[in-house]
Amino acid sequence: MPIQSTSKQLWRDVQVFDGLVQLDEAMTVLVEGGRIAGLWPSRTFDEALAQGAVEVGSGGVMTPGLVDCHTHLVYAGNRAGEFEQRLEGVSYETIARNGGGILSSVRATRTASEDELIAASLPRLDALLADGVTTLEIKSGYGLTVESELKMLRVARRLGELRPVRVLTTLLGAHALPPEYAGRADDYVSLVCDEMIPAAARERLADAVDVFCEGIGFSPAQCERVFQAARAHGLAIKAHAEQLSNLGGSALAARYGALSADHIEYLDEAGVRAMAEAGTVAVLLPGAFHVLRETQLPPIELLRQYGVPMAVASDANPGTSPICMPTLMANLACTLFRLTPREALAGMTAHGARALGLHDLGCIAVGAPADLCLWGIRQPAELAYAVQAGRLRQRVFNGVVTYAR
Repeated sequence: MPIQSTSKQLWRDVQVFDGLVQLDEAMTVLVEGGRIAGLWPSRTFDEALAQGAVEVGSGGVMTPGLVDCHTHLVYAGNRAGEFEQRLEGVSYETIARNGGGILSSVRATRTASEDELIAASLPRLDALLADGVTTLEIKSGYGLTVESELKMLRVARRLGELRPVRVLTTLLGAHALPPEYAGRADDYVSLVCDEMIPAAARERLADAVDVFCEGIGFSPAQCERVFQAARAHGLAIKAHAEQLSNLGGSALAARYGALSADHIEYLDEAGVRAMAEAGTVAVLLPGAFHVLRETQLPPIELLRQYGVPMAVASDANPGTSPICMPTLMANLACTLFRLTPREALAGMTAHGARALGLHDLGCIAVGAPADLCLWGIRQPAELAYAVQAGRLRQRVFNGVVTYAR
């Protein structure tokens, strides 16, 4: 529960990472009415501006609230057995083709009630919040029927009502081919386009639509049908693309103005160029890369060269990234993908927000919503350098301190 709801609050002598840039002197931050009202070097702060404000914190590092722009947080069951299989040498693709993988989670999720899914998902959500998340995306994709996909989206919306967090929802009906449609992928895509997407839009349960463009998922032509349906219903577009092979899914998504293309280990220069031209964010998911023990690195230098924003997200899911610690993802993004700590933090704040179409979040700027984290560290790079729980001193959501230590 919120522990501080005063309308005017002050933080003194904090080192600020504003979402893109580290400010290298001690700053004073004023929050009023749920938004950032002022930001000054502490040495020049006019004390008259502090009148009527409650002094909430001092010292440490202040960042925007973390944005986890790619999660599959709502599901039932777990896939620890598949983890063991992969360690014994069975490939992810083989497990999927033998009825495991995504379809294993589908079977468990279809039979779970909304309340059961809430109970299973809340501990995962609480773990994200305890590590500084104030905004996240939750995808469906483990139902693969109209009824079950809408159930997942309703649960995701409810999670945002049960905790102080901003939840955006994405319909991922084109995640895998359900067993009842074996050999009839085009018919299933018709179900997604003609029934799932219209129902999710009509009930206002989805903010965006996603696809898994991959050999074990859906072809570019099938994904394009989904994009067309999403566009027709006014929903934003995202894509799982170039994770296991290069089918051109990222470039296709960019042509439809996608907010992001995610995974992208096999992305080529043509795809990078298309994303740059469209303003599509590259979402890096080092957790899945780590768990699957992949070796194909995303084209980080090409993304830098073309100026494509790089977000970093947890990909929290039961099979390939059962990890609900975003700061660990910052470390993995640096150690595995060779991002700088500043790039990793930007990826979890400003660029993560952009991947969700939320351009006023992920920053510490006058007028921006006061979603903030105060960390018990000396410099922002420590969030990526060390893997250590318990560094969060305060979490602020819409100007309310929802956690303090």
